[in-house]
Amino acid sequence: MKKIEQSDLYGKHLICTQDWTKHELDLVLDLAGRMKRERYAYASVLQHKTFFMFFYNPSVRTRQSFEVAATELGGHAQFLEPKSMRLKTEKTAGETVEDAAQVMSRYAHGLGIRILEDKVSEYGQGERLLREYAKWSSIPVISMAHDTFHPCQGLADVMGWSEWFHKGPQYPPDWKTLNGKKLLIAWGHGALARSWCSVQEAMLIGSRYGMDVTVANPEGYNLDPQVLKWTEENCNENEAQFETTNHLTKGYEGAHVVYSRNWMSSEAYQNGELLKQQEIEKALKYPDWICDSKKMSLTNNAIFTHPMPIDRGHEVSDDVASGPRSCIYDVAENRLHVQKAIMALTMGGF
Repeated sequence: MKKIEQSDLYGKHLICTQDWTKHELDLVLDLAGRMKRERYAYASVLQHKTFFMFFYNPSVRTRQSFEVAATELGGHAQFLEPKSMRLKTEKTAGETVEDAAQVMSRYAHGLGIRILEDKVSEYGQGERLLREYAKWSSIPVISMAHDTFHPCQGLADVMGWSEWFHKGPQYPPDWKTLNGKKLLIAWGHGALARSWCSVQEAMLIGSRYGMDVTVANPEGYNLDPQVLKWTEENCNENEAQFETTNHLTKGYEGAHVVYSRNWMSSEAYQNGELLKQQEIEKALKYPDWICDSKKMSLTNNAIFTHPMPIDRGHEVSDDVASGPRSCIYDVAENRLHVQKAIMALTMGGF
């Protein structure tokens, strides 16, 4: 097989990490590690290049990290909102995705799109929108989180976890340290009715790096069957274990990484509408589904991880989220370095 060089990633879309080979993911993570240690050594990679950031949903870390990433690479990130653009929707006339994508490709060198659960009428619609933009764009389309996947977060996750299990954030990560570690994806009760994107991405990329994966959730909160199937296949390829459970504490036993997050049920959308308040009321009926110190005591001295923002007191207790084994801020920081690497490789031909 032809060895993949870094330049081969130029122009490549990133909508889900499952679309990329393990070697391609390694290239991103290795470069991200170098960029973290030598933060200002790549200041001309995107010189005179613009990255469009298309936000259907607001953000904190995503906008900040992409804007800083573009600046530190010598480029520019431009903020766009659909409400300020005449775009065609199911209910209004306007410019088609084909036309918008083709025109934006003439202006910029990359396009990021963020569209989450409350901006779509059914699960998967955001994924289809990104792939439609990718179909017509001649520049790389990068998911900044959509209703199905969050690839930048997934890459930041494994980078942070591997740092913790190696020598620490100030040293080069060793991806082999994740092999055989148990990742628990635990549903957490909460008042946000979150999409499945971050947890599904974590399952996929964790299993690509040889982790055993356990998904624990109450009945009615099952994730995408296709993603569960891919995760199981990834685990089988790496001789790792995959399991799902409805038991409250079983998944914590022997875990090395605990990822406790709320996500909506499979009945969240009805007649083209997200029943957000109904989802919140339903989720709050499961107060025992919180990551706390008692459950963490069942683990193998696990680290706590979360993509943020955290619904403290619901998804996780404060003493765990702010405790000595929490890697939430390291993972948040790694969004910057991972995204710099993605942009350098796909937009800069680095």
